[in-house]
This record gives sequence, C-alpha cells and structure tokens, in this order.
Amino acid sequence: MNQSEQANKAELFRAMHKGPSLLLLPNAWDAISARIIVAAGFQAIATTSGGVAWALGYGDGEAAPWDEVVAATERIARAVAVPVTADIETGYGDTPEAVGRSIGDIIRAGAVGVNLEDGLKAGTPPIRSLDDATARIRAAREAGRAAGVPIVINARTDLYIKNIGDEESRFVDAVARGRAYLAAGADCVYPISLRDPETIRRLAAALDAPVNINVRAGSLNVAELEALGVKRASTATAIPLMAMGLVRQLAEELHATRRFDAINPAMSHPEAQQLFAPG
Repeated sequence: MNQSEQANKAELFRAMHKGPSLLLLPNAWDAISARIIVAAGFQAIATTSGGVAWALGYGDGEAAPWDEVVAATERIARAVAVPVTADIETGYGDTPEAVGRSIGDIIRAGAVGVNLEDGLKAGTPPIRSLDDATARIRAAREAGRAAGVPIVINARTDLYIKNIGDEESRFVDAVARGRAYLAAGADCVYPISLRDPETIRRLAAALDAPVNINVRAGSLNVAELEALGVKRASTATAIPLMAMGLVRQLAEELHATRRFDAINPAMSHPEAQQLFAPG
C-alpha cells in the first residue's frame, strides 16, 4: 500500500465516523481474528492492546516491546483490505516527541488510526495534565501530516475507568478534556467504561463530535447508542478474553475428564484455510 492509498483509507475511515449509522469496531489481536471479523462483514478493524500483548507473551499496559507491537500491527493490516486503527495505549513515549515517532512507526505498519490514552499508572490523580495530554495529541497529528497520512485519532480519557472525581466533576472534566483533545487534533473522544445512558447523551451533545463507547454484554444496543448520539463503539479486550476463556475451559475439561467430547471445533480446517485463500 503506497502513501496515497493509505491516505485515502484514512479519509475513508474518518468518513465512517460521520454517517448516520454508528461505526461498530470489533477488536482484533492477530491476522486470523482480523480476517474472521472482516469475513463477518465489518468494514474496519480496531486492534486491542491487551489482546495483542497477550498474544505476544506480555501483559497489557505497554509491557510488550514496541517493535513487537508494530510488527503485530503490520501483520493485521497486511491481512485485511479494510482500514485498521491501532490501540497504542499512551503512545509508547515519555514525551510528545517520542509519541510522534511512535505514530510514524505505526503508520508505516499500515494503520490509519490510533487510540491515545491520557491515563497514568500512578499519580494523584492517575491522569495526565491537560497540557501534557493535548501536547501528545498535537504531536500525533503533526506526525500524521509529516507522513502524508491523516490518521484518525481516538482520544481516550480514563476519567471513568479510574473513577476520578465525583460524578458531576468527572463529567465537567470529560467535557473540558474532550473539547481540548478535539481542538488539538483528535477526531473522536473515548470515555472508556462510561456506561450511564444519560451521561453518554449529555457528553455527545456537549462535544458535538464523534464519541466512542466500549461495549459488552448488557450494554445498550447499536440503535440505542445511535439515539444517544454515539458515533462509534468498540469491544476492547472482550473478544480475546472470550477466546482465552474458551481455551481455558477446554483445557481444564480435557485435563479433568481425560475425554475428548469437547474437542469439536465450530470452524473447520478448510474454513480456516479459506480465510487465507489467495486472491
């Protein structure tokens, strides 16, 4: 894929955030999961940092070496023709300049979008200052311009997942951060773990820009999220965790029963091969 094709794919992905229908993004963690998701009919792929890290043999939270994350992202992007947005956590860099270098790497891997988080592993509160977070988004946007690929930046705020502040102050901060991130060059705001429908509605209205909600069993459905003004939804680590849970269940049953009744694949070998058939 040349630069022009990648730039066009980035604009196509950006346009998916602006239509009347919500953009639903199941999160992949390797080439086969990406192929399966596309075969089901999805028009774009998001990666999951947790799923990618676990598949590589590391914990989530930027524990996986950056060059391995880039290589894994490249394999996913190469496996599918649809736009791929990469979850690169906080950007794998202590400074905005380092984040910019990471963006260049992930663009060369074939991604046309990224997630960037504002959370910290420690601190009071465990979240970056607004100035620091916006500087990192600006650096990401500039790196995209320098590469000639207008990446779609999904700016994740950890206010809700880390329960920072009380309910109302958290909302006020989410609006302030969302507006600042959009002004700095973000395309979408991701208040991870926000579940309350009324708060989602208020936030989408206050930002008047695409909002990403992560979903799971019990979440509002697509039509309900659309009615609240949500433009994008993703599954985060849920699908790889389900796959891991199935492997654990099968392994434990096989070890305990010494029987093979559960070894009955829902996908056949020819079906898996067909996902990678030439042409």
